[in-house]
Amino acid sequence: MMESSPFLRSASSIGKSKFAHSKSHAFGDGRQLFLGIDVGTGSARAGVFDGEGKLIGTASSSIQIWKEGKFVEQSSTDIWLAICTAVKSVCAKYHLNDFDICGIGFTATCSLVAIGTDESPVSVSKTGDARRNVIVWMDHRAEEQAERINASKSPVLQFAGGSLSPEHQAPKLLWVKENLQESWAVAFRWMDLSDWLTFRATGDDTRSLCTTVCKWTYLGHAHLEQMSSKDSVAMKASGWDDLFWQEIGLGDLVESGYATIGRNVAFPGHPLGLGLSHLAAQELGLKEGTPVGTSLIDAHAGGVGTLESIPRSPGTVSGSGASDGDDALCQRMVLVCGTSTCHMAVSHERHFIPGVWGPFWSAMVPELWLTEGGQSATGALLDHIVETHPAAPALANRAAHQKLSIYDALNGILEDLAAEQDVPFTSALTKDIHVSPDFNGNRSPLADPKARGVISGLSLEASPEDLALLYLATVQSIAYGTKHLVDHCNTHGLKINTLLACGGLSKNKLYIQEHANIVGFPVALPRENEAVLLGAAVLGSVAAKKYSSVRDAMVALNAPGLVVEPTQDERIKKYHEAKYEIFRTLYEQQVSFRKKMADVLA
Repeated sequence: MMESSPFLRSASSIGKSKFAHSKSHAFGDGRQLFLGIDVGTGSARAGVFDGEGKLIGTASSSIQIWKEGKFVEQSSTDIWLAICTAVKSVCAKYHLNDFDICGIGFTATCSLVAIGTDESPVSVSKTGDARRNVIVWMDHRAEEQAERINASKSPVLQFAGGSLSPEHQAPKLLWVKENLQESWAVAFRWMDLSDWLTFRATGDDTRSLCTTVCKWTYLGHAHLEQMSSKDSVAMKASGWDDLFWQEIGLGDLVESGYATIGRNVAFPGHPLGLGLSHLAAQELGLKEGTPVGTSLIDAHAGGVGTLESIPRSPGTVSGSGASDGDDALCQRMVLVCGTSTCHMAVSHERHFIPGVWGPFWSAMVPELWLTEGGQSATGALLDHIVETHPAAPALANRAAHQKLSIYDALNGILEDLAAEQDVPFTSALTKDIHVSPDFNGNRSPLADPKARGVISGLSLEASPEDLALLYLATVQSIAYGTKHLVDHCNTHGLKINTLLACGGLSKNKLYIQEHANIVGFPVALPRENEAVLLGAAVLGSVAAKKYSSVRDAMVALNAPGLVVEPTQDERIKKYHEAKYEIFRTLYEQQVSFRKKMADVLA
C-alpha cells in the first residue's frame, strides 16, 4: 500500500479538510439538494449543493492503493465502502434527510475495473490478489502494448491525437489478455471506474459517452443525429470500430458483441435505470429511486463545474441562466489541477491536433467537440520534489506548528528570499535552476510516455531555502508545459485566450500567478472550490429533470470567483521567454541522449 508521507499534505489537496463547508449554510432552493460523488486517486468525496450551485458541505474517506513500479492498483470494494462512508458523513454532519437529495452524479478517475458474472472483483494484479481489481489511471504497465497499437496506424487513432497512451483502456485490456489469461477469461465486465460506480448504484450497465469516447476509442459522433431528440435516451453502442479491435488482438470483444465493454451508451446526465437501487440506497443512507445521472471522468466533471465560471458581460446577470455564448465558451481552456492536470477545451468544429487527445464529440458539453490535453504528474510531481528533499520533514513540522501547509510555508520563504536577495521579481530566483517536469512521461503535446524529468542546477545545499527554489522552478516548469500545449492547440485551429482553473492546485496563489504570467492569459477561478464535485452534482440535477441539459445546468450553477491577470512587466515576460526556450531544449537534449545510447546498445 502506498501512502503519502505523514508529515505532508499533498500539493493537489491544499486547502482541503476532511469536512469542509461553505460559510453560508442556507438551503437555497427549498432543500432541493444535489449530491456529487467524486473518486480521486487517494480518496472518495461527497459534496452536497443547493439549487444555486452553492456548496452545503463535503466529506471524504481515504481509499487504499498499491503501487509497485509501473503497476498501480486499487479495490472497487474498498472504493465503494469509502463512498458510503463519505456520503453518510456529509449527511450526518449537515443534518440532511434522505429526501433532501433530489439527484446524484458520479465522477471518478479513468481507472479500469474488472468484475465477474456475479459482480465480484476479478484480479488485475500479478499477485493474484482478488481485491486488486482496478488498474489505476496512472498505471503504465501497458507501454509496450500501446506502442504496438499505435504502430497499427488505425484511422481510429486520429481521434486520440494520433496515438494512445498507456493510460488508455485498450492497451491495458491487451496487457491483461496477454499476461493474466485466467482473469481475461473470467471477467464479465470491463468498466471505466465512473461507469462502474453508476452500475453499482443503479444496476444499469449503460456506459457514458464521456468515458467510452475519451478512454476506449468509441466514436461518439456516430450519434450525431440523435442529438435532435429532446429526451435523453440510452443508445445502442454503434460507435465501436470492429476492425480496430480485431487488428490490435482483441477481436474476442467484437465476437461477443461488445458485451463486456458496453452495448449501450448515453450522454452525461442521462437518468439511469430506476434510480438508486434498494441495496445501494441502504448502503448510502439515501432514498431508493433517487435519480442517478450517467457519469463523467473526474477531469471532465471539473470542466462542467468550471467552464461557465467567467464574469458575465455587462448587462448579463450572474445566475440568470444566461451565457456569454458559444463563441466565448470556445475560447476558454479549463485546467483541472490535481495529482495530474487535464486541459479541456471545446469547439464547434473538430480539430485534429497531433499529440492531443480528441476531438471527442459530446464527451463533456453536449453537441460540442472536446479537445483534451494533459500533464501526467503535476500535484504528484510537486509532492515528489518536496517529499524527497532533506529539508522537508523539519519544514513540514514548522509549518504545522504555524497551522500552514508546507506549500504555504514555501511560498513565504520565496517572498523572504526575493526581499533578501533584492531580485527584481520573485520568479527571477530560479535563473540557475531549470526543470523538465515529465517525470511520468509527457501526455501532450509530445505524446511521449518515455520522457523523463530533468533538473539542471542542483547543488549540495539541503536547506529550506534550497527546497523553495527547487519548488518554484518545478511550478514554473509545469506552467511552461501548459504554455507549450496552449500554443500548440492554437497553432492547430483553437482560439484559446482565457484559462480557468479548478482542483487542489488552483488554491495555490503562486501556482496560478505563474501560469497567468507564463501563458500570458488571465486565469479565472470558480466561486466554488469544489468544481469537480459541482460537475458531478450537475449530472444529478439533469437526471432529476431540474434542467433539460448539462449546458443549461452549467449556466445556472457555475459562478465566477477571482480572476488572476497576467503581468504587464516586460522584464518578467522576457525572463519567462528565456526560461521557456531552455525548457524546450531540455526535452530535445533528452531525446538526443536517448537515441545516442540506444544506438550504442543496438
